[in-house]
Amino acid sequence: MYLILKPGLDPDVQNRFVEELKAARLEVVPLPGLDRRALALVGPPEITERFAIHPYVEECIRDAAPYKRVARALHPHDTLVPLGDVTVGGESFVVIAGPCAVETPEQMQSIAATVRAAGAHGLRGGAFKPRTSPYSFQGHGRSGLRLLREAALPHHLPVITEIMDAEDLPAMTESVQVLQVGARNMHNFSLLKAVGSQKLPVILKRGFAATLEELLLAAEYIVDAGNEAVILCERGIRTFETATRNTLDLNAVAWLKIKTHLPVLVDPSHGTGLSELVPPLSKAALAAGADGLLIEVHPDPTRAWSDGRQSLDPQGFIRLMRELRPLAQLFGRNLP
Repeated sequence: MYLILKPGLDPDVQNRFVEELKAARLEVVPLPGLDRRALALVGPPEITERFAIHPYVEECIRDAAPYKRVARALHPHDTLVPLGDVTVGGESFVVIAGPCAVETPEQMQSIAATVRAAGAHGLRGGAFKPRTSPYSFQGHGRSGLRLLREAALPHHLPVITEIMDAEDLPAMTESVQVLQVGARNMHNFSLLKAVGSQKLPVILKRGFAATLEELLLAAEYIVDAGNEAVILCERGIRTFETATRNTLDLNAVAWLKIKTHLPVLVDPSHGTGLSELVPPLSKAALAAGADGLLIEVHPDPTRAWSDGRQSLDPQGFIRLMRELRPLAQLFGRNLP
C-alpha cells in the first residue's frame, strides 16, 4: 500500500505519524523525489488498511507488491539510465555486444572495432567468469579489465562487465562504466547492497530459476542502497525444455514494462544458447517492448574460450544490426 500525505503537514507531525506506523509493526519506505509526500507500507493488509482513512492521509493507493521503490505505481515515467552518449529506457533501443570472455588483446581490439562499426552502444566482455565447472576458463580477472578498457577507449565505447565480488569494486569503478550482476549472483544480497552503495549503473540479470517478483526484489536491494540506475535483463530461465540452453521468457519483458519503471534488456545469446536463434529472438524482444539487447559476438566463435556456440560472428552481428534499425522505427523506437 502507498499513502500520500496531505500537503502542508508540519514535519514534526509527519515524523510522529511515521512512528505511529512503525509502532503498528509496519515497514515504512520513504519514496523521495515525488511531487507529493509518499510513503510505502509493507505489512499485513489488515494492519495497513487501518491507516487508509487516517486524517493525515490524502490518498491511498492499494498495491500488494512487496517491492516499492522499483514499482511503477508511483513512478509512471520510465527511468533513463546513462550508457555513454545514449540512455537505456524511453524511446531508445540500445545494443551492448562483445565476447563471453575477454581472451586476448587482439580478440578485444577486433571485437571493439566491430561493435563500433555496427553501430552498437557498449562493449561487453567477461573479465571474471562464474563457471559451472571449476575446470573451465575463469577469466583473466583484473588484467582482463585492462584489456577491456584498452579495447574500448579508442572506439569511445562504454565498458560493461560482470562483478562477482564486492572486493573488486575499486578496480571495477576505475575501468568500467556499467556493472553487471550475473544470473548466479542475483540472490547475492551482500553484493547487491555493495553495488547499490556506488553510482555506476548496474545491469541485473534474472536468475535461471528466479521469479519476476524475486528479480524486482533483487533490484529493490540495489535501489534501496542508494543506486537508482538499475537495468533489468531477461536472459532465459531453466525449464524442462532441452532443445535450447534456456527458455527465453519474453512474457517477462511485457510484464516488467507494466510493473516497473526500470529499463529492461534481453540477452538472446544466453536465452537460447544457439547463435542461429539470436537474430529472430532479438527481433522478438524488440517487438515485446525491450529497451535493448545484450549480445555475444566473437571474431571466430569456433575458437571461443567459452560459449562460442551462442556467439555471432562479426558479419552476422553487423547484419543483425542492419535488420534491427527499420524494425525499431516500426515499433516507435530509436536505435541511435
